[in-house]
Amino acid sequence: MITTAVIAFREFLEAFLIVGVFFGISKKLVLGREKEIGLAAVCGFVISLILATLTYIFGDYAREILTEERAEILEGYLLIFSGCFLAYVVVSLHNTISRGRGAKLLTAHKKLQTNAFDISLFITIVMLVVREGFEIALFTASTSLFSVFFQNFLGLILGFAGASVLGVLTYFTYLKFALGKVFKYTEYMIILLGAALVQNGITEILEHSFGIAIDEMMRFPLAFLPEKETVFGHVLNSLTGVDQKFSLVRLTIMLIYFVVIYRLFIRQKKLV
Repeated sequence: MITTAVIAFREFLEAFLIVGVFFGISKKLVLGREKEIGLAAVCGFVISLILATLTYIFGDYAREILTEERAEILEGYLLIFSGCFLAYVVVSLHNTISRGRGAKLLTAHKKLQTNAFDISLFITIVMLVVREGFEIALFTASTSLFSVFFQNFLGLILGFAGASVLGVLTYFTYLKFALGKVFKYTEYMIILLGAALVQNGITEILEHSFGIAIDEMMRFPLAFLPEKETVFGHVLNSLTGVDQKFSLVRLTIMLIYFVVIYRLFIRQKKLV
């Protein structure tokens, strides 16, 4: 749920900002196209929510097919895959997709500024929003297998609600948000989620497939933390990878993840 909420917030916030730009152009140039833009945005958001919801429904069916033993082993491998894929998405694939989106956005802006609002521009706005929904469905497809439909859907709605509040406040009020920092912080949060997923995945695979309990190797004194089965304990473990059995070996796995991600993606991004 946490992963879904964070990714949904990030992607839907981009969608709200894109729609806000169109509203701004229409208002500034007194084009009177706010209703058409709003309708296109609503269509896009509805389709986006449906896409993600269908993904989570499929995830529920896929999980029911697996036996408990196979599910635990498969979950370990999927956790590792999801952690690596999340990092790749945030710092590499997401940038590539954004560049393609930017070209379509620029074309749409030029067309709107000439007051040429037709069906093609309507569909363009819908698709710009739907693309964000497609990214949410794609980026959370594997992690959705770890939670039931209700948890995934709740994360989706929480992300959408948070993004809508921030997007609306940015457009309709005089409040100024450092949106660059918001995206940067969510990027760091997703990388932390990725590290937690990889670490938890390796821990489960070693325990269930090889009988190696790395959570017993130089364990930290964290007995005061809530149990992993509790709501807060589950959230803490999903978000940071930390629980009562957190050990130095598990911390080392997360640190190696951070170093690899930094050298492969973030460092190269800064050098460009």
